[in-house]
Amino acid sequence: MLLSETEERLIGWWTAYDNPFVRWVVIGLAVALVVSGLTIQILARSGKLDADRYRDLWRRWLAWLALTLCMVLPILLGAAWVIAGVCVLSLLCYREFARATGLFREKLISLVVIVGILALTFASADNFARLYFALAPLTVGLVAIATLPQDRPQGYIQRTALGVLAFLLFGHALGYLGMLANNPDYRALLLLIFVGVVANELFTYWVGKMAGGPKLLPNTSPNKTVAGCLGALMLTTLLVGGLGHLLFQNTAVDRLDLLVILGGGMSILGQCGALLLSSIKRDLGLKEIGDTGPGPGGFLDRLDSWVLVPPALFHFLSLYLGPLHARVAERIVTGQ
Repeated sequence: MLLSETEERLIGWWTAYDNPFVRWVVIGLAVALVVSGLTIQILARSGKLDADRYRDLWRRWLAWLALTLCMVLPILLGAAWVIAGVCVLSLLCYREFARATGLFREKLISLVVIVGILALTFASADNFARLYFALAPLTVGLVAIATLPQDRPQGYIQRTALGVLAFLLFGHALGYLGMLANNPDYRALLLLIFVGVVANELFTYWVGKMAGGPKLLPNTSPNKTVAGCLGALMLTTLLVGGLGHLLFQNTAVDRLDLLVILGGGMSILGQCGALLLSSIKRDLGLKEIGDTGPGPGGFLDRLDSWVLVPPALFHFLSLYLGPLHARVAERIVTGQ
């Protein structure tokens, strides 16, 4: 039975490697993971890593492996898996944030945020962009009025602000990954984000370790250095700009200035996202927000660099390529 274009986009795992860009990026990721894992083992066996350093690097490698599988496999399986996966990640991130801040005690606000995330998921699955964009102000408004009938003015600003921040960051902003899945080239776009964000984090870490120098914001993120952030900005711009040139050939985005903005913007927003979550953790007096899975931290600690990048990329590309969601059938559920 022949499937429609929409069905093929949603569940068409067999088309995953039709785009050469996707094929080569997946191969590159697999090679990078294998080489880095073998390097850690070789350094440990040669005595160049002490036991503590080996355990730390190995746990980080396992965390990157788990993150890669969790992010890349849904991309390859189909857009429906991406949208469902983004919904699960958003809910898990909200759970960690609510537990860390005490917002989970505010049942009504939590209910509004969760319903808002589910509504965003429906809008993405339906490719109902107008509903998706409208859900930001509508849900913020509901969060603001949810606890008014309780007649508890004490703490109103704090609980409302926490609910709004949680929804906008971990629901609406992160949910743009699901909206990107409504583009025919969603696999390439999402892999570009994945490679750019992950490489940016690694560049920040390794350049900072090798170059040393003054701390960027020692009270916010003690491990980040000025050299590491500037090095990551340059290297990520080169990497994402080069990949963007391959992906956007013969389009309006394939210009040097726009590719530099694309790569530089991804690096800056990724670093700002990490600093944003670091500020939250320091304000709460926490080293990590969660402890889920291998490696240090939970989902929020691993996805901190992701929250600001998807909406910026979506709207930046839409300015030059036209609305990214408009090239496939819209309102596939509500429009029938």
